[in-house]
Amino acid sequence: MPTLTAAAKTAPDARRRTLALLALALGAFGIGLTEFVVVGLLGPLGEDLRVSIPTAGLLVTGYAAAVAIGAPIMTAAGTRLPRKTMLVLLMSLFIAGNTLAAVATGYGVLMTGRIVAALCHGAFMGIGPVMAASLVAPERRSRAIALMMTGLTLATVIGVPFGTALGQQFGWRASFWAIAGIGAAALAAIIAYVPARSDDTGTDLRTELAVFRRPQVWTVLTITMLAWGAAYAAITFMEPILTDVAGFDAAAVPWLLVLFGVGLTAGNLLGGRLADRALTPALFGTMLAATAALAVFTVAAHHQAAAGVMVFVLGFAGFAMVPVLQTRVMDAAEGAPSLASSTNAAAFNVGIALSAWFGGIAIDAGHGLLAPVRIGIALGLAAIGVAAVAWLAGRRARPDRAHLDRAHLDRSRPAG
Repeated sequence: MPTLTAAAKTAPDARRRTLALLALALGAFGIGLTEFVVVGLLGPLGEDLRVSIPTAGLLVTGYAAAVAIGAPIMTAAGTRLPRKTMLVLLMSLFIAGNTLAAVATGYGVLMTGRIVAALCHGAFMGIGPVMAASLVAPERRSRAIALMMTGLTLATVIGVPFGTALGQQFGWRASFWAIAGIGAAALAAIIAYVPARSDDTGTDLRTELAVFRRPQVWTVLTITMLAWGAAYAAITFMEPILTDVAGFDAAAVPWLLVLFGVGLTAGNLLGGRLADRALTPALFGTMLAATAALAVFTVAAHHQAAAGVMVFVLGFAGFAMVPVLQTRVMDAAEGAPSLASSTNAAAFNVGIALSAWFGGIAIDAGHGLLAPVRIGIALGLAAIGVAAVAWLAGRRARPDRAHLDRAHLDRSRPAG
């Protein structure tokens, strides 16, 4: 009887792992669409629901706040559940929230649907990378995380034009129906392809909370908040910078954002490869690259050709940090990473909110549209500084630890 070769045995497993990662990426894509779709629908929403544009804009702010608050709470509530079960429940909640938004006849119901969908966002983007990393060999985990995050990066670019096009053609509710459909497809794919691991029986909340006693966990969360705030300082105000500073016509901005999307997708995938090769150099390298890109952009923004190139570079350098930061927090929370990973997803959103807030204050104070970019440079340098202090402290602690271990060994040896 013929026997299967090792390659033949592992091929189906490899295909199934790829399908599982793509299922997680599809879920991330739907979640990303939900976050960004409203930006292109503020006008039609305000008109139909008879609210002002600033009030309609609270649908974006409320969603981000619910992500930041809900991420650790939802993850903590499901710590005893296997990760696959938790992902299924979260995606079901996501579908329910978007369905509620699609049938909303009033602003309050729509906001409720947004908040329900947001409750799943942070927890899914925290647990999903942990599950993605567990599907592959340790030396490929950052690439697996990057592949899953590609769904989110694509949604960052596609979300606004997707929502705008559907909203203009079929009404704003069609956008939420479409996202609910994407969620249903992701749910089916997760059920079909993401394995229910026998060793994944969940953990108790006390074990998950215990990792927050480790200073390195808080260090990584701080770095994430600062570094991602730096990246989004330019992204948040990209449109007015391109039109009012660089002098692009408004019609060119969507195409420049597509270029930005190509950059962030490529950067995300490269960041995963770099993190798998050497995590600490990747951390410093990607943060330095993102901060340097912001510094160059303050000059390049005054020249159209240079500004166009830097749109790609900003996306590339900024999103190369994503899998690096996510892997870093999982390492810091080794043994019980789910809650820390979800809290890291909240830290991403806190960074976005802070940089947008400080940037808006600076613009209102008359410092110009490039003031947020300069704030981003300061945040990037602060992130590098925190990482450098933590790295130096770790290097000093290692020799001390080795000395204590040797002393313990000497005491344990029998006399004579």
